[in-house]
Amino acid sequence: MNTAHYFLKAPLLKLPRAEFPFPFFEISEIKGHSIAFPSEKMLGKQAEFLFESWLNHSQRYQEIAKNIQIQGATETLGELDYIVRDTETKQTLHIELACKFYLLDETLGKHTTQQWIGPNRKDTLVDKLTKMETKQFPLLHRRETVQTLEHFSINISNIQQQYCIKAFVFVPKGYAVQNLPRHFQDCVVGHYISESEFKTEKDTSARYTLPQKREWLLPPESLDNWMSFQEAKTVISQSISEKRSPLVYKKIGGTLERFFVVWW
Repeated sequence: MNTAHYFLKAPLLKLPRAEFPFPFFEISEIKGHSIAFPSEKMLGKQAEFLFESWLNHSQRYQEIAKNIQIQGATETLGELDYIVRDTETKQTLHIELACKFYLLDETLGKHTTQQWIGPNRKDTLVDKLTKMETKQFPLLHRRETVQTLEHFSINISNIQQQYCIKAFVFVPKGYAVQNLPRHFQDCVVGHYISESEFKTEKDTSARYTLPQKREWLLPPESLDNWMSFQEAKTVISQSISEKRSPLVYKKIGGTLERFFVVWW
């Protein structure tokens, strides 16, 4: 599968307005669209590159500006990801983009939205939503932003704000996915296990590969460096000792399994 198509088809988090007051922006697939994957970039920049490539090939949307830094008197106040024109509705959009990998940890809160955390426990979905709602979206309405956008002939009173979160979420192995709200069910792409659970793997016919974070957005079939269980166990143990939770692909015949092995 083409990398751009793989990203476009990745799960989109569609939160109900009762949980998050802004609408989501949905990306539709563009047929025949092929680009070179920016493997040298960090994951977040890769997502931006793929999103911008999609915008450039879209017949409906037109990019007006991107990564607009808003300067205060003594410091940078923040950045607007994208200002986009919808040529069908004639609406101007402010879109905040994110691409996240989250694992379900029910100890983090009573509500499902509170229970998603990064594989190395450094960021959460709540952190991201809070930043969008209290910093990134309000930034549009600051006096400094209004002045900056005047250079693009943009009137903020006509802008609709939307978010686009590509969310790859993982649940504990054996977890009943149907217990999740539907908008989270639709984003589940795999599970996670502990190192001790991984060591109980028995199937010697399985092959494994552990993509680096910069390879997480690549289609699995494009990955190489497949290895045996024993080889994978050694690499995983090293990652765990460094408190890094590796992403693992396991292949048996024509079936593919995707999971994290967590250090916590």
